[in-house]
Amino acid sequence: MFHFFSFMAKMKHIKRWGLMRNIREENVMEHSLQAAMIAHALAVIKNRLYGGSVNAEHVMAVAVYHESGEVITGDLATPIKYFNPEIKAAYGEIEKVAEKKLLAMLPEEMKGEYEKLITGREDDKEAYALVKAADKICAYLKCVEEMSAGNMEFEKAQKAVLAAIEKLEMPEVEYFMKTFVPSFSLTLDELN
Repeated sequence: MFHFFSFMAKMKHIKRWGLMRNIREENVMEHSLQAAMIAHALAVIKNRLYGGSVNAEHVMAVAVYHESGEVITGDLATPIKYFNPEIKAAYGEIEKVAEKKLLAMLPEEMKGEYEKLITGREDDKEAYALVKAADKICAYLKCVEEMSAGNMEFEKAQKAVLAAIEKLEMPEVEYFMKTFVPSFSLTLDELN
């Protein structure tokens, strides 16, 4: 009996943004789906508009599993994770241990495929860069959603995340931000 997918199903129980008051709670599973959709879009934009040749479906799969270790570690809030270099390095090691534990929950004949998706950061830098960018865009969209609902607690986070996105200097990210992000602050009636 192997427990990998049972653990993955637990992603829906892990809350994000734990140190902040949320108008609407977000869990790791729904975040991972949004990140996968955006990462896929970034790959498509990169390929179609900027001469890239990345496998968009692979990027999407990497994004699906980019937070998988959190089913073991939980979600550590960004201010804690990046409080100082020692904490950041220690948490990185904890994440690696959690990911290896998850991979051990797969039959041997499947491990290789999932290892590429879960721990392949060094071998697959282009895909992981797109996933990291999608992750930041998701954080920004969460801030937009909360601010649009009147939750001013996300104001500072929104500015910080936007600054981090702008520092990426990735044309596919700039395109996505300009083309798709403005509609996230509209109501359903305005979208129709």
